[in-house]
Amino acid sequence: MYDYNKALSSRAVSLQPSGIRKFFDILDTMKDVVSLTVGQPDFVTPWHIRDAGIRSLEEGRTYYTSNAGLAEFREEIAAYASRRFGLEYDPKCEIIVTVGGSEAIDLAVRALVDDGDEVIIPQPSFVCYAPLVSMSGGVPVIVELKKENGFRLTAEQLSAAITPRTKALVLPFPNNPTGSVMDRDSLEAVAAVLRGTNIAVISDEIYAELTYGTKHVSIASVDGMRERTVVVNGFSKAYAMTGWRLGYTLAPREISAQMHKIHQYGIMCAPTISQYAAIEALKNGDDDIEYMRGEYDGRRRLTVDGLNRAGLKCSLPQGAFYVFADITCCGMGSDEFCEKLLKEAGVAIVPGTAFGSCGEGYARISYAYSAAHIKEALRRISAFTAEHKK
Repeated sequence: MYDYNKALSSRAVSLQPSGIRKFFDILDTMKDVVSLTVGQPDFVTPWHIRDAGIRSLEEGRTYYTSNAGLAEFREEIAAYASRRFGLEYDPKCEIIVTVGGSEAIDLAVRALVDDGDEVIIPQPSFVCYAPLVSMSGGVPVIVELKKENGFRLTAEQLSAAITPRTKALVLPFPNNPTGSVMDRDSLEAVAAVLRGTNIAVISDEIYAELTYGTKHVSIASVDGMRERTVVVNGFSKAYAMTGWRLGYTLAPREISAQMHKIHQYGIMCAPTISQYAAIEALKNGDDDIEYMRGEYDGRRRLTVDGLNRAGLKCSLPQGAFYVFADITCCGMGSDEFCEKLLKEAGVAIVPGTAFGSCGEGYARISYAYSAAHIKEALRRISAFTAEHKK
């Protein structure tokens, strides 16, 4: 009899399933649920971008591209990064087009991390970082972000986490799930700790275009950081292109060369149709970004106001499209609160523990939904908390 215990990779077996996906599995069994769970725009990809993808099909442009992506596309990414964030990268050797931001993160981790290397990961944060580090043989070192610091990484926290085995820092800002951002002063303080070390930075900037009242700053723009930083970005959030599966990395040629090899063997190239659509997004999509950001801003205020009125204390997030709300007013843990809210009120939100153990006492609420949808969810949440408040 075939023995799966011997056959399967111990690294794969040791991985825990995503806390977000576990909760979605419960959600899938229920009806009449108002969900504020999904981390994707509710907007359809703008028509001019879809039309560019359709046109590429009609013209028969359905072949492989170069491994790193269409040359024209990489040139547009370079121009966009310079225009929007003041970042200068050579499209010939410092930009790789990937299958979503997720592959970009995976490439960066695998290109940098050897067995036993430590990678500092601030939490709460997106669920993939620690598992990817573990699968590469590295050791995740968790730094718990504090509410009193606005859920930002401080220089003191970073310094305390560094050991002789520290290889890299993940910098996940604007942050999912807290909506926190790192301003230039905060990044300068982090950079001051990193200068003089050989620690790399994986800067996940997928929400860079979704900031409110402040312009995103990349750590790669801070003095001495470009040479050690892999910037990860993509098209899912800014252009409502989640299903097109398209991301990219910006990194020095020495790091890019190693990521490129891994990408060659694992993926070949990102979808050709998506690349042509994204060229159009970069050329003519600035107005789309502004419109969607304005819509999210209104929903952000609506959500925060309603949650605070319901007793779920939260501050106004500065980035992304999530609110990280304190749910302790009802005397329950995060998982219990979210499960009861789902079963009794028909509202789905994500337990804070899905983003790290330090998320206990919180829940993530997405406002990437219509105002009417959010209002109905808030009505139900208010009735639920009124019944369960301690």
